[in-house]
Amino acid sequence: MNSMNRAVPDLAIQGIRQLISQHGFEAGAALPSQRDLAEQLGVSRASLREALSTLSALGVVSIQPGKGVFVQAPGAGQAAPAGLAWPFAAQATPEDIFQLRYALESFAAGLAAVRLSADELDGLQDNVEAMRAELRGGDFEAAARLDFDFHRRILVASGNQAMASILVASADIFLESQKLPFIRAERAMETWQEHRKILRALARHAAAPASRAMQEHIRAAALRTGIAFVAP
Repeated sequence: MNSMNRAVPDLAIQGIRQLISQHGFEAGAALPSQRDLAEQLGVSRASLREALSTLSALGVVSIQPGKGVFVQAPGAGQAAPAGLAWPFAAQATPEDIFQLRYALESFAAGLAAVRLSADELDGLQDNVEAMRAELRGGDFEAAARLDFDFHRRILVASGNQAMASILVASADIFLESQKLPFIRAERAMETWQEHRKILRALARHAAAPASRAMQEHIRAAALRTGIAFVAP
């Protein structure tokens, strides 16, 4: 599915979260009917249903056939998705980490595109192929580790030791953030597709496209987790 097709449900997710937060809906409160929600958000019923399905999987809402949609998580904040432990709450929220990665890794991708060696490029290509195999086999833990390794390789290839050291010092929290998007198994292949796009830009030694592809990937990964953050 292309990015334009994905954009409307993702925006609907953000709109529903804002509606819950701004109107003070508490756990157990009923949201407006799906027809009214679709009209308020300016989306089709199909896009709304997809957004609600994602929010249901994340534990933000509960869809009760014949009754309606009910808030399941108080305030539906941007903390860890329900059902997934986030062991680093005292240090940072998942949203904080995605924003850090957005700033850090997009810059690193631009640097790596210029400096990347043939051996480093081969390693990234092997990683992308291995991720595809793990995702097809349904091993999301292994896919998350490969996801982490893909980003680690790019940070190392950037040649900026300070940025690479941030990853080393925070390896556990970075890896945990890379597990979160795989909550939606049916969308897991999107990570592989986005990695391929980044890899193609790196292979062309195209700094600006590599940086943009990394930004798009990290924002999309956050959205798959149910997190929509504002970026400059």
